[in-house]
Amino acid sequence: MPLSSRPNDRQRRPSKREHRCLECGRRFTQASSLLRHRRVHTGERPFPCQVCGKGFIQGSDLVKHSRVHSGERAFWCPQCGKRFRQPETLAKHRKLLHRGEGPRRFLCLECGRRFTQASSLLRHRRVHTGERPFLCQCGRRFTQASSLLRHRRVHTGERPFSCQVCGKGFIQASSLLRHRRVHTGERPFLCQVCGKGFIQASDLVKHSRVHSGERAFWCPQCGKRFRQPETLAKHPEDPHAVGL
Repeated sequence: MPLSSRPNDRQRRPSKREHRCLECGRRFTQASSLLRHRRVHTGERPFPCQVCGKGFIQGSDLVKHSRVHSGERAFWCPQCGKRFRQPETLAKHRKLLHRGEGPRRFLCLECGRRFTQASSLLRHRRVHTGERPFLCQCGRRFTQASSLLRHRRVHTGERPFSCQVCGKGFIQASSLLRHRRVHTGERPFLCQVCGKGFIQASDLVKHSRVHSGERAFWCPQCGKRFRQPETLAKHPEDPHAVGL
């Protein structure tokens, strides 16, 4: 092609921000970005939540919202291990609780996690080594003294955490928290498919297999698979004895 017939660079190369919103004049480098932005003006919410019906402009916003129903806490604090649903909440947590902490000079060579005290690193390393120095009289071992203390309540019958509604006692505070939901009706773990709520995350995991068809538990004798461990336990052993 002769030079005279070639379009010049200005004609061939679009400007860096060629996609302009006719409503507010804002410019974007990509058409997809403009498309998402226009939903602010049109009110379009093409990503609805299957549980509560709330709509969102972007798929990423729907993913964040879904954690409210599922109870998923995907973001964890490297200092204390506490988990959060949103990265913004984690950032606030670290700013408020860990900002004044000293340097984390003690490094775990296994996973890279850091600690402010050598004693904290020592306790943590037991996760990797499998060391359980705290022994109960029944023979069970634990990595921390606090875990042994909680376990001993199984033998002593101590139930320091009592429900104010029915008086039932519990070994751990977390168990009392779950029990309270029986009285309050709270079901924080919701199925994203049918909307059914559950008191515990483990119950939601079991229920989800109804929709997914997953059969995670199998019989070693015949290979038959089941959705729940309870169903596997009820699976009769007699048919396996026929071939003996």
